[in-house]
Amino acid sequence: MDIRLNDVLLMKKKHPCGSDRWRVLRVGMDFRLKCLGCGRELLIPRSKAEKNVRKVMREEAGAE
Repeated sequence: MDIRLNDVLLMKKKHPCGSDRWRVLRVGMDFRLKCLGCGRELLIPRSKAEKNVRKVMREEAGAE
């Protein structure tokens, strides 16, 4: 799965704050994700994160 820095992930399950959107802050064997609802950050293994992703939303860079 192609997940890059600053992508927004729409997850299958919601965070306790009610948000299901997470911003990717670090990519590697683990992902550091930031909840877009409450701002909480967590480190999650790549395999677990990829299994729970419903959609990857990427802001494409425009022509500059």
